[in-house]
Amino acid sequence: MSTTEPHWFKSSYSGGGGGDCVEVAVQPATVLVRDSKDTQRQPLSVSPAAWSAFTTHAAGSRP
Repeated sequence: MSTTEPHWFKSSYSGGGGGDCVEVAVQPATVLVRDSKDTQRQPLSVSPAAWSAFTTHAAGSRP
């Protein structure tokens, strides 16, 4: 079992001025999602398939 911390990243759409951002960490069996302003809370964990479906839907929902 690896004790390596997840590598978190923000969307390229997130500005550098703070604001409301989420961070994502992709791991082999799960995708972790957390609030960038409250990193001590338990992250949301979803399957890679669910994350893929969400991002595909979100990309198609842009005005």
